[in-house]
Amino acid sequence: MSTTATALTVENGIARLRFTDPEHGNPINRRLCDEMCDRAIELSCRNDVRVVLVTAEGKNFGFGGDIAHFVSQGDQLPAEIKRMTATIHSAIARLQRMDAPMVVAVQGVCAGGSAAFAAGCDVVVSADNARWVAAYTGIGYSTDASATVMFSRRMGLARARNFLLRNQTLDAQAALAAGLVDEVVPAEQLLAKAEEIAVKFAAGPTKAYGEVRRLLLSVQDQPLETQLEMEAQALSRVASTEDAREGLAAFNEKRKPRFTGR
Repeated sequence: MSTTATALTVENGIARLRFTDPEHGNPINRRLCDEMCDRAIELSCRNDVRVVLVTAEGKNFGFGGDIAHFVSQGDQLPAEIKRMTATIHSAIARLQRMDAPMVVAVQGVCAGGSAAFAAGCDVVVSADNARWVAAYTGIGYSTDASATVMFSRRMGLARARNFLLRNQTLDAQAALAAGLVDEVVPAEQLLAKAEEIAVKFAAGPTKAYGEVRRLLLSVQDQPLETQLEMEAQALSRVASTEDAREGLAAFNEKRKPRFTGR
């Protein structure tokens, strides 16, 4: 049995975040939630992270909530859910507000909270054998892990409503058509494709990525004038970065820019 639910390494600007309990389907339990909170804090505090590449060990990306753990809690389950969501939701919020984009590689079953977390990544690469399962209402539960937010943003409110309320399962091509997935590749090419995308992000303008990511978080909530001012403030901040100056210089000199993430 794995002693940890996750692993994290950082090299050449790429943070590789892995789920490491394939024997149990990389389930979401107290251990994973606590670890993800710590991982998110570390990632958000490091200045050498330019992209986060999320993968999962084993045949399946993640089964979602750890049913065995939930059953073991008995009458204490409501309190346990509040403990778990306190940490995993904090992790999700911090990761969403980082400068570094997130790329995820999904294989096999990706259900419930695992699917919600994957949907929150900026680029979702799916193996052709992946199955996206709503899961929640199938066991009589409502959502967590930003499922209502991320599925709605990717698929639209009406499609997300059907997916969640009817406990639907989408294969890779159906998920692509719905907007839940950005690219579908043969299973044997999954990690290579996700790595390729991550490498390109790691060579990009990290501060600009961060401003765009955060602006997209508020686009459906703010009045037009407020969102426009937020865009103006963000653009002004980016204009002072080394990468912005390099981008302009490279354009004028008709060469490829050399971004450093600063």
